[in-house]
Amino acid sequence: MVEIFRESDGNIALLKTKIIAIIGYGNQGRAQALNLRDSGLDIIIGNIDDDYKKLAIKDGFPVYEIKEAIIKSDISFLLIPDEVIRSVFREEIQNNLKPNSSLVFASGYTIGFKLISPPQNINIILIAPRMIGVGVRENFLNGQGFFSFVAIEQDYTGNAREILLALAKGIGTLKKGAILLSFKQEAELDLFNEQGFGPAFGRVLLSSIYTLIDAGYPPEAVLIEMYMSNEMAYTYKKMADIGLIKQVDFHSQTSQYGAISRGIRFRKLPLKNKMEQILKEIQDGDFTKEWENKITKLKFKLIKYFATKQKINSIEREVRKNLQLKLYDIYEEEPPTKEEMVKLQSISEELNLFRQYYE
Repeated sequence: MVEIFRESDGNIALLKTKIIAIIGYGNQGRAQALNLRDSGLDIIIGNIDDDYKKLAIKDGFPVYEIKEAIIKSDISFLLIPDEVIRSVFREEIQNNLKPNSSLVFASGYTIGFKLISPPQNINIILIAPRMIGVGVRENFLNGQGFFSFVAIEQDYTGNAREILLALAKGIGTLKKGAILLSFKQEAELDLFNEQGFGPAFGRVLLSSIYTLIDAGYPPEAVLIEMYMSNEMAYTYKKMADIGLIKQVDFHSQTSQYGAISRGIRFRKLPLKNKMEQILKEIQDGDFTKEWENKITKLKFKLIKYFATKQKINSIEREVRKNLQLKLYDIYEEEPPTKEEMVKLQSISEELNLFRQYYE
């Protein structure tokens, strides 16, 4: 059975003599640093010289270069993006970790897929909030807590579990609950949500929008109905609050009957086979190998450029203008250079499929 940890499982007193370094003062870093400090713990920040460093100083934290923060700390939270962890770990962290110290990750990706190899004489633990940084802070302050996935990859000191639960209590997640997984399971779930569910949901949403616009309904009305009203966000919250099926009671009986009776028609959508294939690619490490390939970064630049040229972007921009909503310049991507296009020739056939898909 899965283990679920609660508030009574954590003992913050175990950490009172420890120096805890937060490496990276971004959204998660700031939220977790503030929560841990408010829980009475000794927090320092390790960050490069940028605006986040200035914010950490403004928030009253001692701030050091990453290497120095690691040397000073007994526990280090590695809260920097996955794409830079390997280089930062190799250059600033790996040889500066104290024996018997603990290294805490917020994502299982780099450890789960063995992209870095920490020393054997430390604890390696995971606290992965299922909440954005702002929510981590807000739910700590209001006492509601937030769910997290937690894991222990390496228990060198013999008390990694106690350290993990004390830290989890310190950031406020045990008020809601922390579920014990492995690093790889956390990474697989996260990647599947992004690759299996997200694109499928997006395709259904776009198909609905185009069906209505093609039928003659005003784009302004369609986008408000489908997502700009925030009704779907409210429905999603009620799914979390009271349940996927139970939340239908918040809708009219006409709505309930229509959704349930017509929902049957979608029961045989060919989704499961595609989702199983995506999950297998994640589990087998195929996606990780693909993403870590240098040419994939160029491929990503080009397919992101294709994605911004979709019809929905021009529709939405015009709708936001007509509704007098703020316009966000998030669709302007720089096209690849000629030099980059030459490098991409080896995967030109694959890129043509992306181009066709987004047209």
